[in-house]
Amino acid sequence: MSDRTLDQHDKEIRQNLNFWKNKPILHTIYKDFYRLIHEQVDYTLQGKIVELGSGIGNIKMEIPQAICTDLFRNPWIDQVENAYALSFKDGEVSNLILFDVFHHMQYPGTAFSEFHRVLKPGGRVIVFEPAMSMTGFLVYGLFHHEPVAWFKKIQWEAPAGFNPWTSSYYAAQGNAERIFYSGNYKGEFKNWKIICRRKFSALAYVLSGGYSKPQLFPSKRYALVKQMEKVLEHFPGLFSTRLLVTIQKQG
Repeated sequence: MSDRTLDQHDKEIRQNLNFWKNKPILHTIYKDFYRLIHEQVDYTLQGKIVELGSGIGNIKMEIPQAICTDLFRNPWIDQVENAYALSFKDGEVSNLILFDVFHHMQYPGTAFSEFHRVLKPGGRVIVFEPAMSMTGFLVYGLFHHEPVAWFKKIQWEAPAGFNPWTSSYYAAQGNAERIFYSGNYKGEFKNWKIICRRKFSALAYVLSGGYSKPQLFPSKRYALVKQMEKVLEHFPGLFSTRLLVTIQKQG
């Protein structure tokens, strides 16, 4: 990766680590998120459970055996990995987890080819990403520094001569919604089977202010906010702000 890419990612991770230490509500919210991911992991398959782009390594709260990876070393990272050029052998991995990482994949088709290579037959890719309902557009469009890039063309495959270690910083928060829900990319998944596709209001996360914004409800009201989430999830087009997609390698 270019120095600018590494600097940008590392800067965000360091900032998030500081917010994490000083905002206990995030621990509760993310544990619930990780529990949703845990439910999608196929533990019956032999092979490694790998998280790509692990950030500050919080997945181990719920999946302690997960191998935490990122583009650069940190004390909480088990090994350095690049999604476009993974070091794992063919069929060595049982589950790949991408939490808020998929929207950084500038060439998703190239990444999925590599995922297909390292996964065992029946292996899974679990993607947890922003969802673009009316509320999602408002939250991510106005209050998050990364672009939604809803109308920006998605380049499925990397260009000839692409070097994954020198690519620039990329973010498009709307990509998961566009790819997994629009139907426009269905033909790109001939070697995959979608086995789960869910949307969540994630109201608690929104009102928590995430990592960098002020918390808008008292932590003691968390259970009440979770009850409100259940009501809002009956209207995903209006209120969903998170999505979970699990796809399985075929053949």
